Amino acid sequence: MQALLAEIGALAEVRHYGRVVSIQGLTVEVAGPLHAMGVGSRLAVSNRAGEEVICEVVGFRDNRALCLPFGSLSGIGVGCKAVLSSEEPHIYPSSAWLGRVVNAMGEPIDGKGPIAQGATPYPFRSAPPPAHTRQRVRGKVDLGVRALNTFTTVCRGQRMGIFAGSGVGKSVLLSMLARNTACDVSVIGLIGERGREVQEFIEDDLGPEGLARSVVVVATSDEPALMRRQAAYLTLSLAEYFRDRDQNVLCMMDSVTRFAIAQREIGLSTGEPPTSKGYTPTVFAELPKLLERAGPGTGSGSITGLFTVLVDGDDHNEPVADAVRSILDGHIVMERAIAERGRYPAINVLKSISRTMPDCNAAEENELIRRARTLLSTYDDMEELIRLGAYRPGSDPLVDEAIHYQPALDAFLAQRKQEASSLDDGYRALAEILDNGPQPAEERE
Repeated sequence: MQALLAEIGALAEVRHYGRVVSIQGLTVEVAGPLHAMGVGSRLAVSNRAGEEVICEVVGFRDNRALCLPFGSLSGIGVGCKAVLSSEEPHIYPSSAWLGRVVNAMGEPIDGKGPIAQGATPYPFRSAPPPAHTRQRVRGKVDLGVRALNTFTTVCRGQRMGIFAGSGVGKSVLLSMLARNTACDVSVIGLIGERGREVQEFIEDDLGPEGLARSVVVVATSDEPALMRRQAAYLTLSLAEYFRDRDQNVLCMMDSVTRFAIAQREIGLSTGEPPTSKGYTPTVFAELPKLLERAGPGTGSGSITGLFTVLVDGDDHNEPVADAVRSILDGHIVMERAIAERGRYPAINVLKSISRTMPDCNAAEENELIRRARTLLSTYDDMEELIRLGAYRPGSDPLVDEAIHYQPALDAFLAQRKQEASSLDDGYRALAEILDNGPQPAEERE
């Protein structure tokens, strides 16, 4: 009996084969054992040169599997063999991943050799912890940026969106946050970014110290849609690994919009109907599945998420921005008009909000921010009249007060790229500004 069992154990596992029957655009149609395939299954397709290209099943049509490649389709034609993988796609993260730069497959691309693997597999796509078992957000996170620390204070485990058009300074703000935010581990996903910016971000923005406590996941804009999408999934999987080890993780992704664009490409290739601005229904189904993975865990660890959203044509109500804003716990709005005035970071604090801020702040801090917002809002409402000279000083005491404080508040909101400002410093500086009240009229005379 033992010999028989040994023989059975030595038998090779069953392997399922298929053949390429059609290629349309980037979609590869495979005929074969459909009973063994499912959406998300991986196939190794051999091209004419004998090289394997990994493809993923994204749908089915007319008894054929619709697949998209993770690499180039060069050399693949009708009749090429496709071998179905029996394993669910996953990674084996460990602390050795810190300080490394990897692609969407988890393979190192920094030239530092292989990465030591962990013992526990983590799937690329996983469900967030059950809502009733999660801890509450607690404790402030020092972001190192005055405008954000004060007007949109972030708590551990909170998810914030950074909404900006192209060229407004979104990537620069992200680099400031990557360098200055207080956390145990940073996991940074550069999704669909320019290849030129990757090395600049790693060397200039992160630096050796920042990189030592970070894992950077890169999928540049020239890579296939599957690679860009999977890079986003991998970013969250790595963040979950460190969260499960009771660490406070900062997860940054630039950008969610390019994840949505990649998912749109995949959906359109499978025949999904385009909806608002060409986005397919699966885009809006996948966004909450991705973003909900960030947040507090069931233990002491948490994932604080900072996700950038590239708004199309400076329209902050475009479909992706609108969907993401409804999922996250707050939003930071960057405006082109502020950038054109030369104030960086170009954050409109009146349109930005942190939903957890009132509960994590002390009463005097909330009152300080309320007063500052009132002054900024009053000046914003009257700005055009003030600049035209149509407003007469003394007509409204609140407007006079807003005019007095405006230069100091505007300078407070500005910050150089290399400058860091702590939570306490930010509130202290804001309190000093507001304590310096306007002079009475008789003293001005």
